Amino acid sequence: MPLVVAVRTQRVRVPLHTPFVTALRRTDFAETVVVTVEDSDGCIGWGEAPQVWRVTGDSLAGSAAALEGPISDALVGAAADLSSAGLIQGAVVGNRSAKMAADIALHDLVARRAGVSMVAHLDVLVSTRLRLAAPRSERSGLQPTPSPRWLSPASASEPVSKPTQLLTDMTLSVGTPAELAEAAAARARDGFTTLKIKVGTDAAGDAERVLAVREAAPGCVLRLDANTGWRADEAVAVLSELADQDVELEFVEQPVARRDLEAMAYVRRHQPYKILADESVFDLEDLVDVIRAGAADAINVKLAKCGGITPAIELLEVAKRHGLDRLVGCMMESHLGIGAAAALVAAAGIPGEQDLDAGWWAKTSPYAGGITYDGPRIVFSHSNGLGIEGVLT
Repeated sequence: MPLVVAVRTQRVRVPLHTPFVTALRRTDFAETVVVTVEDSDGCIGWGEAPQVWRVTGDSLAGSAAALEGPISDALVGAAADLSSAGLIQGAVVGNRSAKMAADIALHDLVARRAGVSMVAHLDVLVSTRLRLAAPRSERSGLQPTPSPRWLSPASASEPVSKPTQLLTDMTLSVGTPAELAEAAAARARDGFTTLKIKVGTDAAGDAERVLAVREAAPGCVLRLDANTGWRADEAVAVLSELADQDVELEFVEQPVARRDLEAMAYVRRHQPYKILADESVFDLEDLVDVIRAGAADAINVKLAKCGGITPAIELLEVAKRHGLDRLVGCMMESHLGIGAAAALVAAAGIPGEQDLDAGWWAKTSPYAGGITYDGPRIVFSHSNGLGIEGVLT
């Protein structure tokens, strides 16, 4: 049986072609720690730990220290298979970006050893847990809540062929109404059909921003993301104003502070749009709290929040069993992390536009191999695993 013999790290800085601005931060670069996990046969798996100061608190230095220290100590000498995934999660408290990196690398290694793509590898893991998981409402005899476009009823029960590409939405950074309108029109010309508008920095002007985007891109589906930026009363006021203007929104993401589930439940009850929990759901304990509070209609699962593919599968399963809709998103990651998240979506059979546009913002991919972007389409590599062959210098 092959064993893990080495865990190595490398810092990568990816310039963006356009600054990315949210209610929490502004950045001109995506910075990440790339990790490789090598086994005794010389097979190598790749992963990444993005720096996410304002959401998870993870830094490049902290992730590198966790990967080179306790995570490496736990993995080296262990079996080079998924029986070692639990060692990653138990090696250190917190440090979810580092856990994400090691977990992705282990899955990539296993897929490469099997001679299959990451999508095919994950399909074996999730098919019985996710596609066949009956929502709680179905098991209780209650009528399930209608699902949005990204989760069709057929996808939960019918086998689907694995796609070669995946659709993503496009995020519009925080800006003035004119700037957002210009960006929306440009992204619509690029072929994007779903736009996520960053709001939450100025509640008084947020409705005007959304209306400007609707006018500039009338054929696009709109999503809002406040990134915890509103108070509950501000959220209700803004969303009620938009409803009065007949604005159609697929969902509103994280309107209030991460831990204030009472406020999020209040917002959910007092305006007509679906609420998507993002920052409020890092792990299973968070998800249980959201379910008990009745605070959201859906969750956004991100590998950097939960610690990788392995815990993400559990979150997706539990959310589905309790009748919550699911979206898979990302931080400001590189093509490596996006490739892993996209593969999970494809394997889980979640159709429609996901929230995986981070790699699009990069001037170029920093890797040889892996996914590519073709407008709103994420195109999978035909190689084994994630298809990453190296970091370009």
